[in-house]
Amino acid sequence: PLVESGGGSVQTGGSLRPSCVASEDTFIRPCMGWFRQGPGKVNEVVATIGKDDNTRYADFVKGRFNISYDYDKKTLELQMNSLKVEDSGKYYCAADTSRWYTCELIVNYFNKWGQGAQVAVSS
Repeated sequence: PLVESGGGSVQTGGSLRPSCVASEDTFIRPCMGWFRQGPGKVNEVVATIGKDDNTRYADFVKGRFNISYDYDKKTLELQMNSLKVEDSGKYYCAADTSRWYTCELIVNYFNKWGQGAQVAVSS
């Protein structure tokens, strides 16, 4: 399973760095990604990272967020800077076990999910 941590509350312009650990010893990293669901909104892709560390970002986070994977720690991270109120929501990490290098920004392709970490940004 995937286990997130590192959510929290910050003011506009602040930073957070949620992380996600793959707890299985046999985990071989496929495409992974971060997603979010704000209040009353659908789940949306934030960023993905392929096995060769090729990254893709949703337009609304480009230049502000950075996704990375630490192979030694088996940890997926999302550095979130210049946070806005509209960035608030529950952030999930997930894996797409059908894709390895070219990740798609499609929520339904991801089949293994963490439990989510809450992020609240206030003005």
